[in-house]
Amino acid sequence: MPQVKTGTVVSNKMQKTVVVKIEMRAKHPLYKKIITRSKKIKARDELGAKVGQMVKISEVKPISKSVNFKVMEVIK
Repeated sequence: MPQVKTGTVVSNKMQKTVVVKIEMRAKHPLYKKIITRSKKIKARDELGAKVGQMVKISEVKPISKSVNFKVMEVIK
């Protein structure tokens, strides 16, 4: 089952590739405070997403050395 994630486009300067920032919220195990962790993922973009848009990305077979996700739809 492929992973599906939602994030914000932070860069679209590459050809047909965007960088998507995924934010995860979790409770700290010792201090019990909610912390936000983020990860940047490169994704294949054939829809033409712009910087700042929310997108849904899905895991696919490797397209290149660093690209393993594809933009499925633009949410906002």
